[in-house]
Amino acid sequence: MNQIYLHALPVRIWHWINAGSFLALIATGIQIRYRDAIHLTPFKTAVDVHNFFGFALILNFCLWAVYYLLSGKLKVYLPDPNLKNFIHGSIRQARYYAYGIFVGEQNPHHATPDSKFNPMQQVAYFNIMLLFMPMQIATGLMLWDIKLFSGGIAFAGGLKVVDMVHLFLSIFFTAFLFVHIYLATLGHTPWTHIKAMFTGYEDEPERAH
Repeated sequence: MNQIYLHALPVRIWHWINAGSFLALIATGIQIRYRDAIHLTPFKTAVDVHNFFGFALILNFCLWAVYYLLSGKLKVYLPDPNLKNFIHGSIRQARYYAYGIFVGEQNPHHATPDSKFNPMQQVAYFNIMLLFMPMQIATGLMLWDIKLFSGGIAFAGGLKVVDMVHLFLSIFFTAFLFVHIYLATLGHTPWTHIKAMFTGYEDEPERAH
């Protein structure tokens, strides 16, 4: 096995704060949405906890953006500008997920600090971090203080539109969380990728030359 230092400490801290905040936001968001059916905590407590972790998520996202911009590592999220290479890599990766992994083939993507994500992951994370997360944060802020952000709400099409977007994105992120956990178990052992997010070091099987 080869050990690769794949996840720097700031990335690992950001990841686990992000994960914890998401879980708290999902749990409290469900209670807020179904306030008449779910009574795990008082409604005001659920709202206060939701707001607290919402702002924690915003601060964490800002720290993520500053780190990746200043370190020049944002490029790991950017798909290959060579369309032919990108399509070829995506097809190879899709084949691996659909077939190769079940017959013992090696992952065609070899993660390195400068190339952490395969083409399919790049598309997913690019949209999540640079599009969906900002949209979720913006709609969350609008719902947090309707009066303060009344101009933004009107521009977006009204409160119902803002609420609908926030809800749909919440459903998407909840579904993505399950997919993310599943994909995290697809290393050479089920714990390889998860362990790496604690230690920073990814164990990679040596490849034949």
